[in-house]
Amino acid sequence: MTNVAVPMEGQQHLLHAHVHDALASGASHTKGQQHPIKLYLVVWGWLFVLSTCSYLVDYFGLHGHLRWSLILLFMVLKAGLIVAVFMHMAWERLALAYAILLPPVLVLVFVAIMVFESDYTHLIRVISFAPTA
Repeated sequence: MTNVAVPMEGQQHLLHAHVHDALASGASHTKGQQHPIKLYLVVWGWLFVLSTCSYLVDYFGLHGHLRWSLILLFMVLKAGLIVAVFMHMAWERLALAYAILLPPVLVLVFVAIMVFESDYTHLIRVISFAPTA
């Protein structure tokens, strides 16, 4: 019977050590994670610069694909900064980041596929339904 009690005492000691470590690490997490204010000010400055660049695209009167490409580029950069820093996505697990960021990327891929398909469909309709002379 003493042989059974010795391993149990060793296991209880190990369990006590794990509980103590868990409580110690939990105590450090209860305060919350603090990021330096400089990080938020730098991101705010970049958002201001990107918004100014987006405004300047209209101010200088750019037209066509260049205008829309620049506006979309600045929009995506600003959204990326907001999601990464202010929504704390930069510090999340990679699986959660993929779960949130991958679906919009896939939607954009499917929209691009539909754009190419629509051009093909339009061409076929123009060829097929053209009036015969």
